[in-house]
Amino acid sequence: MPLIDRTTSGVYIICATPFTETGALDLDSLDRLVDFYVGTGVTGLTILGMMGEADKLTPEERRAVIDRVMARTSLPVVVGVSDAGLGNLAALGLYAMEKGAAGLMVAPSKGSPREDRVIAYFHAVAGALGRDVPIVFQDFPQSTGIPVSSRTILELSADLPQMVMLKHEDCPGLTKITTLREAEATGAPRLSILCGNGGLYLPQELARGADGAMTGFAYPEALVETVRLWQEGKQAAAEDLFDRYLPILRHEQQPGWGLAVRKTVLMKRGAIACAATRAPGPRLTGTDVAELERLMGRLAKKLAKEV
Repeated sequence: MPLIDRTTSGVYIICATPFTETGALDLDSLDRLVDFYVGTGVTGLTILGMMGEADKLTPEERRAVIDRVMARTSLPVVVGVSDAGLGNLAALGLYAMEKGAAGLMVAPSKGSPREDRVIAYFHAVAGALGRDVPIVFQDFPQSTGIPVSSRTILELSADLPQMVMLKHEDCPGLTKITTLREAEATGAPRLSILCGNGGLYLPQELARGADGAMTGFAYPEALVETVRLWQEGKQAAAEDLFDRYLPILRHEQQPGWGLAVRKTVLMKRGAIACAATRAPGPRLTGTDVAELERLMGRLAKKLAKEV
């Protein structure tokens, strides 16, 4: 499996983790989900991310997910390995690389929001993993509580050759992309920039110089086609296509609740057997489901008119 690098582009879909109604890991649904994602044309997958409920999995379950996904696809797979303990992070990360991972995603550790601490932490992570392991810096201050400046990202990119990608989820964050690309134009090492936040701002992020998306959305084909059209120079067509999905994309991005929406859509699209999140987690009511079905129906009608 190829490793990610500083030129990686496309769509790396954040993979949900399927569970049964009782909360058990559903590996058969994971197979179906991987097949579904591959069928939408994604460039790669990212597993065990925050929206993959990795923090609710046991160490054994995390390894089971890695094993199952790696056995199911030849696409590059990035593995989220963020952990409160550096030893735990390194053990899972090295296990994932042995199994064929394309790289590892790491978020700043929680604690004092000082940038010198972030810099020291990523040097420690890089030392624990080794120079040959590609690292994705997950910049998601809305979740971690750790804001990170463009200057710090550029410093780490220059100091750590293995930090090859930024998963950009700062919000507002468009200016950060511009700052990084301007610095690269004057000699800073290039970083691959793939963006998160469900893809809500994807056309604007691509216009600022992002290389694609690394995020979750229950209609991955929308992200794939948006990035493809943009990279082909068809920016207006990319934005027109993206706009068709905006109502349901926006609906899926409700904080603390969107994962249940995403899993319900994936279930209704036949990708997983059950929409359950692992406790404690959100669950849709009958009214919520009816509302979602209406949005899905409206989208289906829009898309049918184009055929």
